[in-house]
Amino acid sequence: MTPQDLKTWLQQSSSEDAGWSKDDGSGESVGHESGRKIIAILEKNPKKDPSKYEEEDIQHMRKVVAYCKRHLAQEGKAKQDPESKSARSLKNWGHDPQKS
Repeated sequence: MTPQDLKTWLQQSSSEDAGWSKDDGSGESVGHESGRKIIAILEKNPKKDPSKYEEEDIQHMRKVVAYCKRHLAQEGKAKQDPESKSARSLKNWGHDPQKS
């Protein structure tokens, strides 16, 4: 997803109830927070120049890739049903399972 696609998605109410809630009492899901981090990483380095990523950015994006890969392998429903909790959770992590 592009940063703008992800921003638009995270503003929708259907993005808020997918995934595990954070332990800080905010009501935000872990994936929703991840989506905001992804936007920040992509916006500060729009040309995706590898030398411009900070170690924290790389660590987070590795976490994102691992989450999406694991989730897609376990959940075929995400590709079949765009309204499923699995599909919405993946979108919070910056991956739209309906797009290749």
